[in-house]
Amino acid sequence: MSLINKEIGDFTVQAFQKNAFHTVSKKDVLGRWSVFFFYPADFTFICPTELEDLQNSYAKFQAEGCEIYSVSTDTHFVHKAWHDHSERVKNITYPMLADPTHVLSNDFQVLIEAEGTAERATFIVNPEGRIVAYEVNAGNVGRNADELFRKLQASKFVAEHGDQVCPAKWQPGEKTLKPSLDLVGAL
Repeated sequence: MSLINKEIGDFTVQAFQKNAFHTVSKKDVLGRWSVFFFYPADFTFICPTELEDLQNSYAKFQAEGCEIYSVSTDTHFVHKAWHDHSERVKNITYPMLADPTHVLSNDFQVLIEAEGTAERATFIVNPEGRIVAYEVNAGNVGRNADELFRKLQASKFVAEHGDQVCPAKWQPGEKTLKPSLDLVGAL
């Protein structure tokens, strides 16, 4: 079953950000674009490379009015410990959400129950709290922040220009497609 256009459920979780703990809830997400970036666990191998890649692009996401939320089933205390001990993770400034009770990983349907961890999955959520794009990767395949950023820009463009669609590899400023009845009939 597809999660496209699914409204995210209510939640309140602990977060670690900028060397402090705070709560994040659904109401904090509403009203702006968001990326939920699930990863299996802290103190692992691929995850810090992905989180560092996201941090390197964080300013671009922020300039687009988008907040990034990294999410694992670890606690906020474990996020802090990892942040304090990892060269790659210590520079992260976006919120690292703690999901030890699996409220988020269940809602986004990425919980690996037998392991108590989340799949390697990425979700773009619009300001109304609805999922507009998502991707789930095998645990041993890292993701690319540049492609995620392109997908965010395309999702925003389509939301603002509902009569147009973005073709493969679309970048802002490039030509879009406007579906017509003739084109639809040819399919």
